[in-house]
Amino acid sequence: MAKTPVVLKTRLEPQDEFPHDPGDAKNYNESMYFNVFDPGSKAAGWFRIGNRPNEQYAEISVCIYLPDGRIAFAFARPPIAANTEMAAGGLRVDVLEPFKRLKVTYSGKVLLLERPFEMADPKAAYRNNPSVPCTVELDYEGVSPMYGGETVKADGSSLEIDPEKSFAKAHYEQHCAAKGVITVGNERFDVSGFGLRDKSWGPRHWQAIDWYRWCPMNFGRDFGLMLSVIGDGKGGARQGGMVFRDGIYDLIEECVIDSDWDEHDYQTALRATVKTEAGKAYEITGRVLSLIPLRNRRAARDGQEVQTRITEGLTEYRCGDLVGYGLSEYLDQIVDGAPSGRKAGY
Repeated sequence: MAKTPVVLKTRLEPQDEFPHDPGDAKNYNESMYFNVFDPGSKAAGWFRIGNRPNEQYAEISVCIYLPDGRIAFAFARPPIAANTEMAAGGLRVDVLEPFKRLKVTYSGKVLLLERPFEMADPKAAYRNNPSVPCTVELDYEGVSPMYGGETVKADGSSLEIDPEKSFAKAHYEQHCAAKGVITVGNERFDVSGFGLRDKSWGPRHWQAIDWYRWCPMNFGRDFGLMLSVIGDGKGGARQGGMVFRDGIYDLIEECVIDSDWDEHDYQTALRATVKTEAGKAYEITGRVLSLIPLRNRRAARDGQEVQTRITEGLTEYRCGDLVGYGLSEYLDQIVDGAPSGRKAGY
């Protein structure tokens, strides 16, 4: 007798903007992420807080791209006692109105890097560059619908997942407008621009994905894209994302990204061909303006160290006659000294 197929659906509710019950998985992670790009001043940044309550710490990242190419960066693992708020280490996210208005603030130190590539060796970077005070106050406004949520069974029950192989059990994104002030040392940047935010929750190991290319971008308040290509670990890739235009999301069904590289295997430029469910096609080029290499390391079950590299490139995008800004975020497992995605042809 043939098995009855499992019917799945995507669930997203206003309360998902707030912390969830972490359950028992040791590597449970609840993460909120925001970026912003000011097309006038050319100041940009991204901010992430990831609660790991069952490990009793949070991960916080603050990355600010200054107009002259310098990058101000902070990373910390401050202690937390529970998964009750998205606030740790001076970084805070407040949900003022679910899916519509949120606020991101930070007060603390950042490492000011004149040569951001030095972050490939964090100990040397912190030893050779100054730390300066930094504040962030940004008000985010959702300008698009929500994209994503939690995949659940038809009756609303959660899917069974293996925590050791999980990157997230739920994920959503939204294009935004953002306005506020960022200070780095004695420099002040009045920010008025656009970006994208996301949230995910569930067990996470950064090594659960072979590689991905994630390219969020905005060409103004009413037009933006998110390109996603994810290695499946078998030599192939899942292509997806969405185009925000005319007030709706048009989902991407085909996305091919071709990248240029420098001597460090960091991306310097890209070309993307996109086709959507609505039958529209887009040709996009990107030029990396400034890039910081980051990494995550942990011991695998066999005791060997595994290393994930994430290169975060502030990128100028062009689509037809339009010029926009965003990120090219490339995640790769480093295998025999080389990034796995480039070896796969991406």
